Amino acid sequence: MTEVRKGSCACGEVRYEVAGEPMFVHCCHCRECQCHSGSAFVINAIVETAQIRQLSGELQAISVPTRSGSPHDIHHCGTCQTALWSDYGQLAGMRFLRVGTLEVPAEMPPDVHIFTRSKLPWVILPETVPAYSVYYDFNDIWPAASVARRRKATGQG
Repeated sequence: MTEVRKGSCACGEVRYEVAGEPMFVHCCHCRECQCHSGSAFVINAIVETAQIRQLSGELQAISVPTRSGSPHDIHHCGTCQTALWSDYGQLAGMRFLRVGTLEVPAEMPPDVHIFTRSKLPWVILPETVPAYSVYYDFNDIWPAASVARRRKATGQG
């Protein structure tokens, strides 16, 4: 049976379910994520868009600027403005789900820490999780099944 996890925004207006396991989970320490979240990092579970089922509420997609110029839309609750997931590069088949919006965020720990060059100095990274000063080649560290899912979700395979 496929695991289904529930999540919501801060006010509870938007509720959702996410089925199955993520392809991979990023803990991103880049300055953009710090700025967008108002925190030291963002933890994103990379999932197929079809895995997310919105149960209630209305979302508002907000396009945010990026240093690279690539499109980045953050989907927020229309009422409380909690960020629930992101769409990087307008890839319709893939979303970056904000792990902190899950009812039990501890069920999706990071598989990798990225952009650690801008990590805040008081954040201590576990030695057991790979860390990269910028990004990485996903073919090098993602499980083969996740790479195949990513290719399918992005129309590359």
